[in-house]
Amino acid sequence: MKKLFRRIILLGIIAGASFMFWAEKPIIPAEQTASMEFTIAPGSSLRSSMQQIDNAGVPVNSWLMTLLAQMTGNSTKLKAGTYELKPGTTPNQLVKQLVRGEFAQEALTIIEGWSFKQMRQAIDSNPALKHDTAGLSDKDLMAKISSDYALPEGLFYPDTYLFAKNSSDLQIYKQAYNLMIKRLNEAWTARDAGLPYASPYEALIMSSIVEKETGKKSERSMIAGVFVNRLKHGMLLQTDPTVIYGMGDQFKGNIRKRDLLTDTPHNTYTRAGLPPTPIALPGAESLHAAMNPAKTDALYFVARGDGSSQFSANLDDHNNAVNKYQRK
Repeated sequence: MKKLFRRIILLGIIAGASFMFWAEKPIIPAEQTASMEFTIAPGSSLRSSMQQIDNAGVPVNSWLMTLLAQMTGNSTKLKAGTYELKPGTTPNQLVKQLVRGEFAQEALTIIEGWSFKQMRQAIDSNPALKHDTAGLSDKDLMAKISSDYALPEGLFYPDTYLFAKNSSDLQIYKQAYNLMIKRLNEAWTARDAGLPYASPYEALIMSSIVEKETGKKSERSMIAGVFVNRLKHGMLLQTDPTVIYGMGDQFKGNIRKRDLLTDTPHNTYTRAGLPPTPIALPGAESLHAAMNPAKTDALYFVARGDGSSQFSANLDDHNNAVNKYQRK
C-alpha cells in the first residue's frame, strides 16, 4: 500500500513538472517569423474560448490550456477580442495576454494636409476596422462623436492611431477629434497677442491654409505672417488652395484664371476674410505657425519652383518675383 501511495505521489510530481514545463515552452518556436491570429467571440465560456483558439489552428492543447486557466484562477477573466500570437509566446504568457486583453494591434495613419473626405476614404477602406459609420452623413458622424461642430473639415488631428482589430471606426474618429480639440486649445492658449482671429476655430481655418500653402516646413511661420498681415490690412487673402477646395470635384489638377474669378464660399479671390471652414487637416507645425506667425512686413509670396517661396513687402517687388520665378 505504501509503495502504491509513493508511486502515485511520484507520478503526481512527474505530471506536475511536465505540466509546468509545457506551460513555459513556446507555442510557436521563437525562431519563426510568422505570427498567428485568432478571435474569441463575446460571451464565450472558458472551454468555448479554448476551442476557438484550437479552431484557428493555434498549435496548443486546448484541454491543457483550460486546465492552466483554471489553476491560475483566470477561468472567468479572459477577454473577448482578436489576438496576435507571436513566436516565442508560452501557454502561460498567452493566458496572461487573454486576461489583460492585449489585442492584435493595427495602425492607421492620417496625413497632414488631407481633406476630411480623404480621411473618410482611408478609414472606410481599412479592412481591420468595423465600419459603423458606413452610410452616415458627415453631420450625423459628427453627432455620433458628440462634437459641437456640424461640419467636420479640419477638426481631426493627423497622426498614427493604434487600435485593436475589428474595433469600431468611431473609435478613430473620436480619438482624432478629441486630440485636435486638445491641440487647438493648447495652441490658442499660447498664441501671440493681437491676432485677427475671433475664435480658436478661425485660427484652425488659418492653420489649414498654412498647411496647404507651405512647400517648406521652415516657411510656415512666414506664410502665416503674410496672411495675418493681409487680414490686418483688409486685403483679400488670394490663396489658391481655398479656390481648389471650393471647386470640389470640378478641380482636375490645373487651376485657371476663370477658376479664380468664379465665386464660391471658399474663394478668397472673390471674398474677403477667412473662408467659412478649414480646407484641410492641419498638423502641429501649422497650428503653431498660425498662432505664432513671423513678425514680418511681407504681404506677398510666390513659389520659387524649388519648394521655397520669395516674400515681398510691396506689389512691385512681388511682380518682379513673379516674372523671375513664374514667368521666367
